[in-house]
Amino acid sequence: MNLSHVHTFLVVVETGNLNKAATKLNVTQSTVTARINALEDVIGQKLLRRIKSGAELTAAGSKFLRHAQIMVQVWKQARHDTSLPKGFDDVCNFGCVDSLWPSAGEWWVNSLRAACPTIALNVQCGNESENRLWLSNAIVDIAIAYEPPITSGFTIDPLFEDVFLEVSTVQRDLMRWDPMYVYVDHGEDFRRWHAGAFPVDETAIVTFTNSSHALNHILSWGGSAYLPARIVAQHIQDGRLFEVKDAPRFSRTCYLARNTGRTSKWPWWDTICNNAKSASYSADISQIRG
Repeated sequence: MNLSHVHTFLVVVETGNLNKAATKLNVTQSTVTARINALEDVIGQKLLRRIKSGAELTAAGSKFLRHAQIMVQVWKQARHDTSLPKGFDDVCNFGCVDSLWPSAGEWWVNSLRAACPTIALNVQCGNESENRLWLSNAIVDIAIAYEPPITSGFTIDPLFEDVFLEVSTVQRDLMRWDPMYVYVDHGEDFRRWHAGAFPVDETAIVTFTNSSHALNHILSWGGSAYLPARIVAQHIQDGRLFEVKDAPRFSRTCYLARNTGRTSKWPWWDTICNNAKSASYSADISQIRG
């Protein structure tokens, strides 16, 4: 199987159009068509259905998509691992859920760079589904996530409790509904909790899937949102945000998943793990005034 054909398939799926895929790949549309046809011949199934607006996945194409993503990712990783720059001894593949990057992910990357200057870092940030995929296929060596899959060869330990506060740009008490409320989707557990805590029919003025983006938005436009204490603590201390009085708090456990075989060979690993236990990314919410 030709990996360029697999990559072309993924670009067509991403763009939804053969012409756009050709432009992105800097090839002709006939080349894109030929690659897709060759891939379908190898698979023995039609992967894409041509429609008026472009192309869409067939049932077989939908099943093949996940495998195609893994193949391309593994190939990129193999090239990275086998082409270490001069002066580096190894590569550490670090995975992080997007929403955990502020403070937590940054702390780990900074600590890894400081502790092991001869180790090259490959940092991959994505959503929960992407993180689970990377762990399940051992594409990453270590990862921080809310819901890491139980994977053979990996050890999973609790890292810290991520506490979410309802914060507002103005001081106020808990109210039935804030017309300036911004909803941040923190995952399935949060959605269930939020629906029970706030059983209202109103719809949030804006919805985000990224905490940092939501934070920047309410700082610019005003309003309120549920955000991790670790990213709002400084703003509360500076008087730019206020925890809504009497608003319930929500928490999720963040886990550290590590490739047991790989990390057991790293002499610096235990030191970093010990430092992580007292890391500042886990905000001291007792110091946050409500």
